[in-house]
Amino acid sequence: MAFRCQRDSWARQFATRVVSCQAAELRPEGGGAPVRGFQVVLEDTILFPEGGGQPDDRGLIGEVPVLRVTRRGPEALHFVPAPLEPGAAVVLSLDWDRRFDHMQQHSGQHLITAIAEQMFGFKTTSWELGRQRSLIELDTPSMTAEQVEALERSVNEKIRERVPVTVRELAADDPEIETVRSRGLPDDHAGPVRVVDIEGVDSNMCCGTHVSNLSDLQVIKLLGTEKGKKNKTNLVFLAGNRVLKSMEQSHSTEKALTSLLKNGPGEHVEAVKRLQSSVKLLQKNNLNLLRDIAVLIARDFKSKPVRSQLFVLHRKEGDSEFMNIIANEIGTEDTLLFLTVGDEKEAGLFLLAGPVEAVENLGPSLNGFDIGRASPRPASCYRAEAGARTWQPGSRAGGSHAAGPRIDAVSAAPATWGLSTAPAGRSQSRACFHKQRGDTSASLILAQGAPVNP
Repeated sequence: MAFRCQRDSWARQFATRVVSCQAAELRPEGGGAPVRGFQVVLEDTILFPEGGGQPDDRGLIGEVPVLRVTRRGPEALHFVPAPLEPGAAVVLSLDWDRRFDHMQQHSGQHLITAIAEQMFGFKTTSWELGRQRSLIELDTPSMTAEQVEALERSVNEKIRERVPVTVRELAADDPEIETVRSRGLPDDHAGPVRVVDIEGVDSNMCCGTHVSNLSDLQVIKLLGTEKGKKNKTNLVFLAGNRVLKSMEQSHSTEKALTSLLKNGPGEHVEAVKRLQSSVKLLQKNNLNLLRDIAVLIARDFKSKPVRSQLFVLHRKEGDSEFMNIIANEIGTEDTLLFLTVGDEKEAGLFLLAGPVEAVENLGPSLNGFDIGRASPRPASCYRAEAGARTWQPGSRAGGSHAAGPRIDAVSAAPATWGLSTAPAGRSQSRACFHKQRGDTSASLILAQGAPVNP
């Protein structure tokens, strides 16, 4: 059975009657909990059910929105959020912008497929009508830039020639079916076979909605190729209004870049290359300065006449190497270090390093933080507890160090404990607790803030 949408792709409104209405559930395309609603069957429909690589239509039944249209044998099932009375007369309204876009992309695919096979012998094995762009899978391991250019030129010549596109139906046993290009019929197909003809170019078995003349496509742009599966090539294309929208977006981007870079479009690439080189040099210089600052901070601490057993520091611009340099310069045999780096509102890191017993006691207790909501803060905001003892960094931060409570039974072998934290809604980085006693070592790995006993 052919629906009204297949007999007349240009119909935007249609009067019909409700045949049946049953409670049903719809699974959202993006995942999530099923949506409860109703499946409605009509006497006929102008809303195309998905098929042939073409997505389904949207529209209204009266004032009720249609959220999905699928095919079940000869019936089109319209999923709606509210029930409709069987036997009621209704008026269907089509979302024309969505439909016409699908018509342009689908007819464009037929044209590209036919010309690609004629010119280069590349057969189409599948295609995808995407939301932003469409893909045609060609049975060839590669396609040269010259072939893409020649194909684009040829399909647009056909558009300018205003070649008619017609639809006809053949009986299932008609011998002419053998001469029509096809990738096969659905298992539940019933009734006559629908054939879409591009005059003098192609005859293809298809259930989709199409333009009536190639001039309705306006223009086709081939964006290039991508490596496909099983030694095949994906040809990326836009047709009709999508080309115009792409041009509009590109022009807006070009205008914005012209304003930012203070030069013409032809100079944008070179200007960006110069900026990239400058940024790389600045980043390199910044890293070198951070290393120098880390060394100076450590040496300043070591030069104190009376050295504290505790060193605490937070630096917004630091990184893991910055913390490691400080730890290595100061040494962790006799000094407990607690270092934090990162922006207070972004992901960051902290490092606890020092005598084995102190780190063994204090490190795992840091797991008590609500890691899922923690963000790097000045060191004075961190608090760790070990049994009945409490270690609280000094109230000063950002380059300060302060003495904490005396830690007894300090071993000469150092240990370190580090953890990266992230604000709410971000995935957690791993944390690692590493301790050494002579020739022995053990590690504690944390993921998503969940401790694992060593």
